[in-house]
Amino acid sequence: MEKVKLKAPILKKEVIKIFKKYGLSQDHAKISANALINAELVGAFGHGISRLKMYCDRISKKVINPKPKIKIKKISQSISLIDADNSIGFVAADIAIKKAISNAKKTGIGLVAVRNSGHYGLSGYYAEQAVKKNLIAMIYTNAPPAIAPHGALKSLFGTNPICFASPTGSKIPFILDTSISMINRGKIRVAAKNNKKIPKGVALDIFGKPTIDAKKALAGVQLPIAGFRGSGLAWMVDILSGVLTGGNHAGRVKDPFDDFSGPQNIGHLFIALKSNLFVKNYNKRIKENISLIKRLPKIRGVKEILYPGQNKYKRYRTNLKKGIVIPKNILKEIEKLNAVR
Repeated sequence: MEKVKLKAPILKKEVIKIFKKYGLSQDHAKISANALINAELVGAFGHGISRLKMYCDRISKKVINPKPKIKIKKISQSISLIDADNSIGFVAADIAIKKAISNAKKTGIGLVAVRNSGHYGLSGYYAEQAVKKNLIAMIYTNAPPAIAPHGALKSLFGTNPICFASPTGSKIPFILDTSISMINRGKIRVAAKNNKKIPKGVALDIFGKPTIDAKKALAGVQLPIAGFRGSGLAWMVDILSGVLTGGNHAGRVKDPFDDFSGPQNIGHLFIALKSNLFVKNYNKRIKENISLIKRLPKIRGVKEILYPGQNKYKRYRTNLKKGIVIPKNILKEIEKLNAVR
């Protein structure tokens, strides 16, 4: 049997148990498990259970602190700085988005910077929390080197995701959560783990030649979206989440799978703002905006013009009902992690 299907609550219980075995508190284990399970439910498998072993390995190697003393510094009513004390990224991000929401509710805008953090999974997962409070959110985080700056021979920028989210006046929020690479690194890692090919035109090998071999792509360079424009966006995110926050930047973020020489010290930036800051009828206006775009003439074969977040919502509902498919090799990792400690 190559794959196993598990219901989300059952899988979540197992993940919490594993994180607790590796030293996380019940609360931190639950926060981390929720984020991983959400990634599976929305179909972002490269950010889901396939990363569980990596987090546990980093805790074992003492480059993730399972018992962090996280400090929140109030800079103003709207602005906060969080020192995550090398915590697992999920916990730092959870505190940060909640603080950004709280600040925004009080003053109209919440700006929260995080440093000394780690990989936190999907930006959209945190942005959705803000949208549920009728807030607009923008989130940035940097990542280990994967993309060469335009004109350079060496990879330095991460796949540095850009995330924007907005209420829509309906149950499905607008969530654009995209890496600036042709495909995200997590998908390439999953392909490498399962001996699958990757699409053409997304990566080069170490010799600068196009490759569809996932392992060669990981050793080589990923290609950015839109050429030099994608490289520029990656640089922007490196500045906002690394330079501005006090986190690592300019290629210093360590690869979580391969580099155990120290903590990652990733920086994150969370921005939340009230949707009615400038107009009182934002929800009415965003509904009109979406409706006008959806009514545009469609090209052949397209039934509906979708806004970012709609497909993700459909996948979430389907996977929540049918269960999460776990490849056999990942299931073996889970069983092994459960047996340790």
